[in-house]
Amino acid sequence: MHPELKPGLSFEWQTIVPARASVPKLFGEHTVFALDMPDVLATGYMVGLMELACTQGIMPYMDWPNEQSLGTHVSFSHLAATPPGMTLTIKGEVIGVEGRRVRFRVEAWDGLDKISEGEHERAVITPDKFLDRLAEKKLRAGV
Repeated sequence: MHPELKPGLSFEWQTIVPARASVPKLFGEHTVFALDMPDVLATGYMVGLMELACTQGIMPYMDWPNEQSLGTHVSFSHLAATPPGMTLTIKGEVIGVEGRRVRFRVEAWDGLDKISEGEHERAVITPDKFLDRLAEKKLRAGV
C-alpha cells in the first residue's frame, strides 16, 4: 500500500443497475422471490456495488496485482428502492487505515434518492499467500 492511502481520501464511482441485479433475477431459483418480489435492486447486489466502489477508490494506491483487497465487514442501510436501468452514484471516503485494514464511509444515490449509507472495511492481501491458505482449506474440507 502506498503511504498516500490514508483517512480523508475520497472517491466517486458510477454504474447502471443491470436487470440481473433485481430481486427476482438474482434469486430466481427460489420461487417466492421469482413470483412475489418487486423488480428492484437487491440489497445483496447493492452491497457488492458498494464494495466494488471502495475497491475502485483505493486501486491507485495498491501495488496491483501483487496487492489486492477483500471485504471483511459491511454495515449498510438500504433506504430506497431502485429499478434496473437507473444510474447509481457511489461516494466514499477512507476513514481509517490500520495496518492492512482500510475502513470506509460510503453513500449511494440513484439520481432521485439516497439509497444507501454505511461503513465498510477491506483487508489488503497478498494473493499468493491467500490462495495458498485457500488451497489448504479446500484440501481439509475435501472440496
